[in-house]
Amino acid sequence: MPKSGYHYLTTYMLATVIFDLTVEFCDKFLLNREYLRIREQMFHAGRSGRQNIAEGYEEKSLQSYIKLLGVADASLEELLLDYQDFLRQRGLRLWAKDSEEAKAVRALAYKSDKSYETYMSYMTSPESAANCIICLIYQATYLLDKQLASLEKSFIEDGGYSESLFKRRLERRSKYVK
Repeated sequence: MPKSGYHYLTTYMLATVIFDLTVEFCDKFLLNREYLRIREQMFHAGRSGRQNIAEGYEEKSLQSYIKLLGVADASLEELLLDYQDFLRQRGLRLWAKDSEEAKAVRALAYKSDKSYETYMSYMTSPESAANCIICLIYQATYLLDKQLASLEKSFIEDGGYSESLFKRRLERRSKYVK
């Protein structure tokens, strides 16, 4: 079965990796009953980041696409905060942006065949796992911001779906008015 166009979006592929690693993270490091609510929240935020990219892509309306990418971005931001909270509350180290560890994770983004398995070596400890996923979320939200800016520019310059339909309707009418 052919893949839909969103499968080829870097933001979608990255959000899929983030979601898969979040499931892995929760299954490994948030096992106690008191973490059940946090697990659910993290799972849903990761899933929402991914699903809203796909749903937005399939929208006819550019305005709806922009809105859903904004929801995806906000969901990933929520997930980022969960990982940062996890590290802070346990006294674990948050990698600096320019640390060697963060640079190594970012370098993996340039692999052409990356999947969640590309990052599995970071899933051995809660600290490295959370930090790895934080790096990926920063990459994804950066790319989503770029994607949103491009779509917003297109919307401003070319209009949206409703405007396009209205323009075509006016053109059709003008043919019959002559």
